[in-house]
Amino acid sequence: MTTEETDKIAASQKMQENLARIEELTERMVDAIAQKRPVNPALEGPGADLYFSSSAAMMNEWLEKPSKILEAQVNYWGQAMKHYLEAQEALAKGAFRPPEDTGPSDPRFANPLWDSHPYFNYIKQQYQIAAQGVRETVDKLEDLDPVDRQRLQYFSRQIIDLMAPTNFLATNPDALEKAIETEGESLVKGLENLVRDIEANRGDLLVTLADKDAFTVGENIGTAEGSVIYRNRLFELIQYTPTTEKVHKTPLLIFPPWINRFYIMDLKPQNSLIRWIVDQGFTLFVVSWKNPDKSYADVGMDDYVQEGYLTAIDEVKKITGEKKVNAVGYCIAGTTLSLTLGLLNKRKDKSINSATFFTTLTDFSDQGEFAVFLQDDFVDGIERQCKADGVLDSYFMSRTFSYLRSNDLIYRPAIRSYMMGESPPAFDLLFWNGDSTNLPGKMAVEYLRGLCQKDRFAREGFEVLGETVKVSDVNVPLMAIACETDHIAPWVASFNGVAKMGSKDKSFILSQSGHIAGIVNPPSKKKYGHYTSEAPVANPNEWKAQAEFHEGSWWPRWGEWLAKKSGAMVPARQPGDADHPILADAPGTYVKEMVKI
Repeated sequence: MTTEETDKIAASQKMQENLARIEELTERMVDAIAQKRPVNPALEGPGADLYFSSSAAMMNEWLEKPSKILEAQVNYWGQAMKHYLEAQEALAKGAFRPPEDTGPSDPRFANPLWDSHPYFNYIKQQYQIAAQGVRETVDKLEDLDPVDRQRLQYFSRQIIDLMAPTNFLATNPDALEKAIETEGESLVKGLENLVRDIEANRGDLLVTLADKDAFTVGENIGTAEGSVIYRNRLFELIQYTPTTEKVHKTPLLIFPPWINRFYIMDLKPQNSLIRWIVDQGFTLFVVSWKNPDKSYADVGMDDYVQEGYLTAIDEVKKITGEKKVNAVGYCIAGTTLSLTLGLLNKRKDKSINSATFFTTLTDFSDQGEFAVFLQDDFVDGIERQCKADGVLDSYFMSRTFSYLRSNDLIYRPAIRSYMMGESPPAFDLLFWNGDSTNLPGKMAVEYLRGLCQKDRFAREGFEVLGETVKVSDVNVPLMAIACETDHIAPWVASFNGVAKMGSKDKSFILSQSGHIAGIVNPPSKKKYGHYTSEAPVANPNEWKAQAEFHEGSWWPRWGEWLAKKSGAMVPARQPGDADHPILADAPGTYVKEMVKI
């Protein structure tokens, strides 16, 4: 038997094996999809109001300015037809070369075939012409409420991104080349990845962004040495082991957001904010929040303030013997820290010596990119889902955050995984990003309604444990760190909230980069710089215009500020005491809990 004949038999056997595997995977996928939870239409897209307002605006333009609509249509069809004829002419001449591509550069179309092959180039340019036509039509639509316009632009962009030819096997040259090269093996592996993700989410699809087997919390991430010295139903309190002989007298307590796990501040030793803080000579405590199940349905903002914040502050004071604590709040935890500070002010309680806010919103008059999800159609849907499940399932939160950056967090990973058959990368940040937690139903609705939608904390006041508190009630010395390209907590909105606080001692730092990279920015990397300014705190643009840019991380600047608020040096404190026995080694047990709803 010749080598060629042997190769053909081997290829045939491989094809048969792949076909059998596809049949098995298809059966699994059908079974997984059958487990899908009942669909909540309000969480799958905008409500009818947006369709009505957009349609009314379009009809109004048809009636009042028909020439404008016709011009847009003629412009689109003119470009599309011109490109079609140019492509036909190029082929007729036998050049087999596509017409010149004058469209914008797009990393999705990096394969040379998008420019050199007539088929792929034609599809790409037609897609770009159509996408531009949709964008221009939406942007020029008049008689729309600003929020409706923002939402229409957002959802139109989602459709444009979804329909990109790279998202379909028949029009993705990278995927087709890989399929040919591997004799279909890449498609089988892609189907395996797809089935795995559908099974993991019980019929729903959420793209796995990182290799879940590459990291174990407490083993190769979240490894800073410390001990759990207190636990209640909402949190574990971790005291970290000192690395210096002496420490500052006033302890530091960090409240991370309870939407994700706290170990974002301790991914690897070289970029661990927790390790860096301990190395600067601070006694550090970090709250690790419980991942709630249905039994937490009635846990609200009051419970987080009383059983979370106030309890953690009291326990830190007890174990250190200090009367005051320096506190840090990150994202939603910073918002709730602000509420707590307002409450303590009302009670004339001086337990907090200073506060630091990481990417924190307290003024929600500018809802940023989240405005599309903070209207009644979505929030009503979330409230119904919370009543049904008892919690806001982490699936919905993860999906929402992903769609804010759909090309980076949905389509590109999906192409690599499902069409190219590649395994998810071993990337610690993406692993953490996928390790989200549930939110108690009552708390989630209170936060969305009272703070995000109605902006009560910055306006008429938000009720906390029987007291009505306002952002102006925050009066402790503070430092706020915002991030320049943060799409979750826009820096301008963060700045506006700080400007309304009643503190006389305020510092504001603007870090380069986004919500995570701008905060987890160790000095050793020398990657992102930051801005500082003494400009008046009335106008963020004025502040930025006068700000001085500094190379490198903001951590040392904050460390110097914090040291001045932390008193004299005292002998280092080891975790635990007679009243606070060690319950577990860091990172504790709550951070590892997986709760499926």
